[in-house]
Amino acid sequence: MEIPVIKNNQRIPLASIPKLDYESFLDLVVNRLMNREDAHCVNYYGYPSGGSVRLICCIAFDRDCSIHLLSTQVEQDREIPSITAGIKAFHGFEREIHENFGIRYTDHPWLKPLRYPHGRAFPDQTIENYSFYTIDGEELHEVGVGPIHAGIIEPGHFRFICNGEQILHLEIQLGYQHRAIEKLFIQKTGIHRLVTLAESIAGDTVAGHASAFVNAWESLCGFIPPERLVIERAIALEMERMAVYTGDLSAICGDIAYQLGSSVFGRLRTPLINFFQEWCGNRFAKSLIRPGKTNFMLSQALAERWKQVISAYEPDLLEMYDEFSDLPSALARMERTGTVTKETAAEIGMVGMAARASALPRDVRASHPEGWFRYMDHEPLIKHHGDVYSRTQLRKAEIVQSIGTIRKALDAMPASSPHQKDPGSPIPDSFVISLVEGWRGEICHCAITGSNGELLHYKIKDPSFHNWLGLALAVRKNEISDFPVCNKSFNLSYCGYDL
Repeated sequence: MEIPVIKNNQRIPLASIPKLDYESFLDLVVNRLMNREDAHCVNYYGYPSGGSVRLICCIAFDRDCSIHLLSTQVEQDREIPSITAGIKAFHGFEREIHENFGIRYTDHPWLKPLRYPHGRAFPDQTIENYSFYTIDGEELHEVGVGPIHAGIIEPGHFRFICNGEQILHLEIQLGYQHRAIEKLFIQKTGIHRLVTLAESIAGDTVAGHASAFVNAWESLCGFIPPERLVIERAIALEMERMAVYTGDLSAICGDIAYQLGSSVFGRLRTPLINFFQEWCGNRFAKSLIRPGKTNFMLSQALAERWKQVISAYEPDLLEMYDEFSDLPSALARMERTGTVTKETAAEIGMVGMAARASALPRDVRASHPEGWFRYMDHEPLIKHHGDVYSRTQLRKAEIVQSIGTIRKALDAMPASSPHQKDPGSPIPDSFVISLVEGWRGEICHCAITGSNGELLHYKIKDPSFHNWLGLALAVRKNEISDFPVCNKSFNLSYCGYDL
C-alpha cells in the first residue's frame, strides 16, 4: 500500500492516509522508514475514531524535505508490541498513547505516566504515587529537587541518584500543570480565541507556536499568505530566538558565578524584547501574528529603529562573549560538562539547538522550510562536542546568524502593505502538519478537520518533548553542583511539555 508523502504545511484529505493493520504499521515504521539516517518522527499520536483509537505517525526525511504519513486503528483494550523496543525515540509518544487510551505495550522499556491528564485511562496513577527508578547501595543517596522551582515559577521534580557528588541517574517528572490545551482547541470557537491559545502554549515561544498554528490554519483554508507577511513572521521568529538566547547566556553566566557576564547579557536582552513592545505593544510578541494578516505592520520607521537597536547591541554582545569565552574559570565549568554524543542525540530523537550542539543537523529552516525560509538558503550551524560550552557557543553563533537573516529579510521586504484578509474557513475532512524551527527547536502542530470543517483534533508538540531525556542523560557522571548550568544550557519548557 502506497503511503502519502507530503511537504511541510501541505493539506491533504484525511482519507488519503492509509489505515494499516498494526503488524504492517509496526514493520513499516521500524524496518523501512526509520532506518534512514536523516529520518526522525516529528509526531505520533492517537485520537478516538469509530469506537477505537486511530494512531497517526508522521516521519520526516530531512534530506528531501518530505514527511511520510501512515496510520493504524487499534482497540483500546488490545495489547501490542511497541515501536520503542526498536526505536528509543518513540518512548514518549507511546507513553502518552498508553496514558490517554490504555493501549498496553508488551515490551515498552519505560511505560510510566507522562502528563496525568483529566480523563486518563488509569486514574489511579497519580503524581503522588509515581514510581521513581531506584538503585540500592550503601554508598548511594537520593536528592530530590522541586516540584517548586527555585528560579522560575514552573513545577517539575528532579530525582537524582548520586554516589557522593557524582550523578549516576536523573529522572525528571513533569505533569504538574497539565492545562489540557489541546482539548481547548477543539472546545473553543473563533479564530481570535484559537490564536490566543496558540500564543499561550509556552510563554517564551509566542512567535514560534503562533507561527505554527497560523501556518496550519492557513493551509487548512487553502490560503497562501503574501510575501511581506511571511517575511515579517520570519523576522519575529528570529527576534524571539535572539532575545531568548541572549537571556540564556546571562543565566549560564549566573550559574557559574560570572556576574559581569550575567549582568551584561541580561542588559542586552532588554532592548530586543523592548523592540517587540514598540512593534506590537507586547514584549513577547503577543497579538503580532494572525491568520491572513498582521495587526502591526513593520514599517520603514520600525525597520530603521531595529537597525539602531542592533548597531548598539551587536558590538556589546560580541565583546562580552569574547571576554566570557576567554576566561579559564568559565571554560572549566562548561567544557566536557553535560555532554550528549551525536549517537545518543540521534537515538533519543533530540531536536533544535541542543541537537545541533551534538553535531546532529536538525533544523526545520533547512530541512522542511516554511514561509520565507523556502526562498533562502539557510545553513544550520553545528558544534561537535555536545557539552555546555558547545550549547553556549551555538547560541552566540546563531544570534549572529539571526542578525544576518533579519538584515536579508528587511532588504527583501516589498514596499506594499501586508495582506489584510480573512483566510476563510478550513476545508472539511483534512489533515495538515505544520513544522516551525522555534528557538528551542522543532515545533509541530497537527490538525484534523471534521465533515463541517470544524477542528476535530489538534495535536501540539513542543521541542522540549524530545529533549528532556537528553538533559537527564547529559548529567550522568557529572557532579550534582553542575546540574544548574547543564539545565540552563538546555533551557527546556515545563508548560510546553504539560499540554
